[in-house]
Amino acid sequence: MNRYEESKKIYAEYGVDTEAALNKLAGIPISIHCCQGDDIAVFESNAALTGGIQVTGNYPGKAAGPEQLMQDFDVALACMPGKKRINLHAIYAITDEKIDRDNIKPEYFDKWIEYAKERNLGIDFNPTFFSHPMVKGGLTLSSPDKEVRDFWIRHGITCNETAHYIAQKLGCKVLYNLWIPDGLKDVPADRLTPRLRLKDSLDQIFAKKYDDVIYAVESKVFGIGVESYTVGSNEFYLNYAAQNGICCLLDNGHYHPTEVVSDKIPSMLAFNDYVALHVTRGVRWDSDHVVLLEDEIREIAKEIVRNDATERVLIGLDYFDASINRISAWVVGQQAMSKALLNALLTPAAKMKELQDSGNFTALMVLNEETKTLPLGDVWNEYLSRCGVDAKWFDRVLAYENEVQLKR
Repeated sequence: MNRYEESKKIYAEYGVDTEAALNKLAGIPISIHCCQGDDIAVFESNAALTGGIQVTGNYPGKAAGPEQLMQDFDVALACMPGKKRINLHAIYAITDEKIDRDNIKPEYFDKWIEYAKERNLGIDFNPTFFSHPMVKGGLTLSSPDKEVRDFWIRHGITCNETAHYIAQKLGCKVLYNLWIPDGLKDVPADRLTPRLRLKDSLDQIFAKKYDDVIYAVESKVFGIGVESYTVGSNEFYLNYAAQNGICCLLDNGHYHPTEVVSDKIPSMLAFNDYVALHVTRGVRWDSDHVVLLEDEIREIAKEIVRNDATERVLIGLDYFDASINRISAWVVGQQAMSKALLNALLTPAAKMKELQDSGNFTALMVLNEETKTLPLGDVWNEYLSRCGVDAKWFDRVLAYENEVQLKR
């Protein structure tokens, strides 16, 4: 008997069907962020990042343009099991024209749509409100300067049209997620008026909604250069989303270190059709480290699975690390999220809920501890095999690094 068959029997003793878990996992999409491959800066310019965004490190082999990025992405996809999507920013437009962000046209993403179709991938889309001369004083949609606000409103609207265009071309829904860097470095004299300006700007961007686009707004506690005040706070976006019938995107690196997104997910599910996620790993004040199989990632996955919300919680990765091989960063993060989902699917959630409802917290504690050492790894290796992914994927990445990336 092989290790998977033995593990299957062990899980069955806890009432867990490993076959059902593997089948379910294969259908849960994870949206992979393109920005890990080129450090966010290559497509539009090689200028320094601004607006609270920073990528550290100078590991060789960074993609320089769409062809190299897609080539690298193909290598990463081959090492990732399960269903995938592409998470694009507006700056990933592919065009020979010199354009500004308020004049982005949907057809500038045709090559990405073709790429996604050939690989059976969905696409998610984000307007890009950072690293641009029109980010003035750290402000965009909340700026007191109407010219600045209008520029970014036009950008948000054309990105909305682009998201709809992509959805039509692919025949599947697209997540349109809006995040802005707006805030102030020191204590503000007026906290309300910038938020009223932001509200008005959002109203104009979301004046036209499409049924094939899922709209989300993303909050943050603070960013680089905006340590004292963030206009798009969690409370602001929670209220705005509820009032306007859109959803919130929760980035688990955008909250105070003592807050956990895993606890926010069920609260959001009680009131919303969808909850969007950007899964990252916070280290101290920085939120963009490669996702690893750590406790909070496991808890996030448990809340998605045990609340039967795999189709309502939209999972995307969001981190960028230029100090290590970028393809490996992609793969480790996607596999870590997938492992967390598998771990949740292999948890006897129904039994645990029953113990909680009956007040049997001692038995619940014991069962919870026992399941932590069940043979997850053997089931994971079976999953990789069924998805056609070599468990020694890192050898392939290293060979590609030597043969392709280091020669750039």
